[in-house]
Parts: sequence; structure tokens; C-alpha cells
Amino acid sequence: MVGVGLLGGSLGLALKKRKLAGEVVGFVRRAASVEECERLGAVDSATRDLSAAVTGADLIVLCTPLAQMKVLAKQMAPSLKRGAIVTDVGSVKGSVVHELEGIVAKGSGYFVGSHPMAGAEKMGVAAARADLFEQAVCVITPTRRSNKAAVGKVEHLWKSVGARVLRLSPEAHDDLVSQSSHLPHLVAATLASSVLAPSRPRQQKALCANGFRDTTRIASGSPEMWRDIVLANRKNLSSALGGLVKELQKLQTIVRQGDEEAISDFLAQAKARRDKWVAENGSASPE
Repeated sequence: MVGVGLLGGSLGLALKKRKLAGEVVGFVRRAASVEECERLGAVDSATRDLSAAVTGADLIVLCTPLAQMKVLAKQMAPSLKRGAIVTDVGSVKGSVVHELEGIVAKGSGYFVGSHPMAGAEKMGVAAARADLFEQAVCVITPTRRSNKAAVGKVEHLWKSVGARVLRLSPEAHDDLVSQSSHLPHLVAATLASSVLAPSRPRQQKALCANGFRDTTRIASGSPEMWRDIVLANRKNLSSALGGLVKELQKLQTIVRQGDEEAISDFLAQAKARRDKWVAENGSASPE
């Protein structure tokens, strides 16, 4: 595991609990993280030496913020075992796959992009859970350059820790998650920033109850991670924001007009669509 935070730590815990790996090694940046990761059982051993972490590994999972992946891939490429498989957990796939396929290939390995739709607003290995990926959707994003055997092994990895695997092209993945994952985060962040602004009346915070807490929960996610996601998927996300603005303007119009029928139809349609989605998919994925 290159990076042992929430996702890397949870994957390590799941692999160890299910006895799916002979040894789980984690690469971390801080000396304090070495002891923490080992104490919590997220890995068998942790190291700050990237080359030592990946040397001899059959499978390497990049679990770092998106902006760090290219640099780390270049650093570890010379130490890769021939035929080693590298995947990642990044929330954006187009740029990651484009950059890392060639880098890993130069190191005689195979890169296959993946994105487990499992996360939380809590950060760090202390928040890791062995069951984080159970019933979560994990998207695998192979390309024409992908090694078929490597794709199969990456799919097997995620299925083995309880995920439901879906194959998409990197481009299709980024378009879809801009709507279902990235847009909701920015909406939650906007609500939290606006409603809780210091300029609001002092009583405002007291009137933010469970509905506000639930709606804005994901705004507590890592600013660094989400900055990278927004920048990496900015084209799709800009389009998604534009679509939302148009829908909000329509809603603003019917609210201003006091159009009872239109408001009722809007709320009923939203409820029906969400209820159907929940019924078809069970509880929503954590991310």
C-alpha cells in the first residue's frame, strides 16, 4: 500500500482479516505513521522507504491524493518487480490512467485504474475499517493498452474484499462521478460555508439541526484530497455545476411565484426517484 490512510488502511485490514495476502507492507511519509499503522494492524510492516515498500511486491495500490500519484509512480518504477500490477483508489481516472500506464510500463509492470466508491468524511488510518468495501461499487477502468490478466487480478482484489465490480472507460467514469460524487461534495461544502458564515446571525448555528448535519456531512472531508479531485475533473465538474445552476434557477422561479402544483411535483418526483434508487441499490455506498 502506498499511502495508509482511510482507504489504504481499510484495504490492509480487509486483506489481513481475509488472509488474502502473504504480507501487507505500507509506505508512509511520517515516522509517527510507521508505529501507528503497525499498532492498528493496518499493515504487517510500514516504512518510509518507497523502494523498500514496493520491491518484490506482486500488487501495489496507490492510496494517496491524486496530485501525488504521478511523482510516486516515477519514483517507484525502477524498483518494480517484472510483471507487478499497480492500481489506485483515485476518484478521477482519466488523467491518472493516462499518466500512470506509461510510467508503470517503463518499470516492466502493468497499471489498471480502479476506484472503490467507499469513503467517509473522517481521515487517517485511525478511521480505517475492515468492512469499508463490503457491498461498495468499485469501478475498474481498463484501456486498450491494459493487460487482460492484470485487469482480472485487480477485479479479483476488489471482489475479494466484498466490493461489487463495474467496468467503465476512464472517460465515462469521470463524467458519471462528476454528477454523483464530486457535485454533491461541492454542494455540501457550499451549504456549510454559506450557512455557517460568520456574517450570519448568531442564532443560525443553533437552528442547524439533523437535516443540515446530514446534508453537509461530506463537507468535512479532506480539503487537500478534494482540491485535487476538483482540479483533475474540472471539465466534467464545471458542466455538472452548470446543469445544477439551471435546475436551481427553475426551482427559484417556482418558489418565487408560489406555484403550489409545480413545487409539489418537484418534491414528489425527487422523492420517487430517490426511493426507487434506494430500493434497487440497498443502502448507498459510503462515498
